[in-house]
Amino acid sequence: MVAVEQPFDLSERHRKIQEIAREVAASVEPFAHEADECADVHPATAAALRESGLARHVVPAAYGGEEEILDPLAIAVVREALMYTSAHLDSLFGMQGVGSYSLAVGGSEELKDEWLPRVARLDAIAGLALTEPDVGSDLRAITTTIESRDGELRVRGRKSFITNGGAAAFYCVLGKEGDGYSMVLVPADAPGLRAERGADIIAPHILGELTFDDVVVPEGHRLGVPGKAFSLMLQTLAVFRVTVAGSAVGLGQAALDEAVQHSTTRTQFGRPLLELGAVGQNLALSWADVESARAMTYRAASLARQDPLAHLDYSSIAKVVATEAAGRVVDRGVQSMGRFGLVRGSKIERLYRNARPLRVYEGATEVLLDSLARRLGKKVS
Repeated sequence: MVAVEQPFDLSERHRKIQEIAREVAASVEPFAHEADECADVHPATAAALRESGLARHVVPAAYGGEEEILDPLAIAVVREALMYTSAHLDSLFGMQGVGSYSLAVGGSEELKDEWLPRVARLDAIAGLALTEPDVGSDLRAITTTIESRDGELRVRGRKSFITNGGAAAFYCVLGKEGDGYSMVLVPADAPGLRAERGADIIAPHILGELTFDDVVVPEGHRLGVPGKAFSLMLQTLAVFRVTVAGSAVGLGQAALDEAVQHSTTRTQFGRPLLELGAVGQNLALSWADVESARAMTYRAASLARQDPLAHLDYSSIAKVVATEAAGRVVDRGVQSMGRFGLVRGSKIERLYRNARPLRVYEGATEVLLDSLARRLGKKVS
């Protein structure tokens, strides 16, 4: 790994968390390629994460977590370390938070007591069901419905491209309720819920298609205020969007290290590749990209720790900066390695495929830029 100066804004506590995450990632390294090709939970990877206790960082302390208020910087630092080695490992960790945060914020005490300690122990995998076959970024166009009747909630509809679909123990589901939007927790074993394997994407992932055929759960499974679920989603994004930037930094660092290793040990024209002007300059530019993305990510995550919703713009900026940088860095890495960068099954090829989805999920670059442009307009109007 290229020497990384200790960031000025990481406390001793964050450095200790980072070290634990790096140790877990190192333990997974021998089977990281196998894990990253899995469309189901990889048992050894899940076991390593479970034993580490890192999932406690995505659950409030009252329910078995580390802190009463989640720390986006700690979560981003963990995701950076995990993604450096394995996208599967990073996803298992990150989705425990993304999938359960609506419950932590909007669930009843009884519901939180039932599920969140299991999330913290990784005994229950969490899922968030938002998108549908015809609905991606425009979530207000969803057709899944939630109906309250006689003390029960009835869910009808279909969700698509759901991370952890088929593997999760429960799903926090977004649906239309009257003229508004509501959320409800649906256990995976609820009658009427059917999970099928999702699409086979370029970076293998646990993806599922969920069908809710008149699924009935108690009224107590409601999350948040009826008809006001978008506020829950905004809170989830405010805390976790910046942590995707952390993942991108980890992937970018891994791609840079892989390319530097190759370029310093392989010679052409009588000297190391790194000494050939174009190769060295491109890798130097990649180093600048990674360090810039890391600085922006840590700053945005620190702001999100103070007040997530008030600093959502910075989380969006960090997500755009870091994921786009990761794409450039890994592309330059492949180019610098020449034909060796094109080999199926090589580490750089795996990083290349894993980099692409980062620019799409939890806010595609174009959607975030449109939102930021509107925010700019409001600042000057």
